[in-house]
Amino acid sequence: MTESSQFVVAALYHFARLDNFREMQSPLLALCETQGIRGTLLLAQEGVNGTISGSRAGIDAVLAWLRSDPRLAALEHKESLSDRHPFVRLKIKLKKEIVTLGVPFVDPTAVVGTYVDPAEWNALIQDPEVIVIDTRNDYEVAIGTFQGAVDPKTQTFRQFPQYVAEQLDPTKHKKVAMFCTGGIRCEKASSYMRQQGFETVYHLKGGILKYLEEVPAEASLWQGECFVFDERVGVTHGLAEGVAELCYGCRRAITPEDKLAPGYEEGISCPACHDSLSEQQKARFAERKLQKKLAAERASGLRK
Repeated sequence: MTESSQFVVAALYHFARLDNFREMQSPLLALCETQGIRGTLLLAQEGVNGTISGSRAGIDAVLAWLRSDPRLAALEHKESLSDRHPFVRLKIKLKKEIVTLGVPFVDPTAVVGTYVDPAEWNALIQDPEVIVIDTRNDYEVAIGTFQGAVDPKTQTFRQFPQYVAEQLDPTKHKKVAMFCTGGIRCEKASSYMRQQGFETVYHLKGGILKYLEEVPAEASLWQGECFVFDERVGVTHGLAEGVAELCYGCRRAITPEDKLAPGYEEGISCPACHDSLSEQQKARFAERKLQKKLAAERASGLRK
């Protein structure tokens, strides 16, 4: 498939005060529908966030519409290509926050950490005085992270403030470097940590996606895949689609190694959820698996 026939996947966000964010929903939805866009965009008073897919022209039209607003003129985005629409439908949602920390008065437009370009990231995280924190959730960290990074083992971003309170100390942790998928979570996390008294806080500009796009594999300190919230599941260097798949039982990402471990049953469970699923659930998933197989066989017979 040629590049022109592939779908463009654009991950974007921008913090800005959008007092009229509710009024933005309808025209943005109409534009996206006209352009055949799929994915999710979140609008809130603090800005815009989301990942969408579509044709080159469609994505360009949406980005141009957003940037035509002076408040969003500096909006940045990351792109990758897919041979299929990685999203099933389009959603334009109104939210209290574009990334939910659950703490009031955290404003990245007022105070934020120091941005670090991907080309400078390796040197920073190899500094023994720097503690490197993965601000993503545990199921994202499970399939890939940076060498030496700390996993806070959070299940939601709302748990990050509790992790900071219990595990970090501004008098001991003098230099903190954080990263996330596209940059939005660690940008807000760095603003929060600055408010908590941490003076030297760094975060990876453009997130893991920008790092994987710009830093060649042979020079990379990234290990595994980067979890993405669409049908690709994970991407690797050059933003190529990875080999991770989603477990039907718990919707966690599973690797080829997971498939060899006890508890993995194709279409039913993975090592992380096998023991927590009821026999009724397993039976229901097994029946679904059988019906999908029969449907595929029928479809194959019709094509012959």
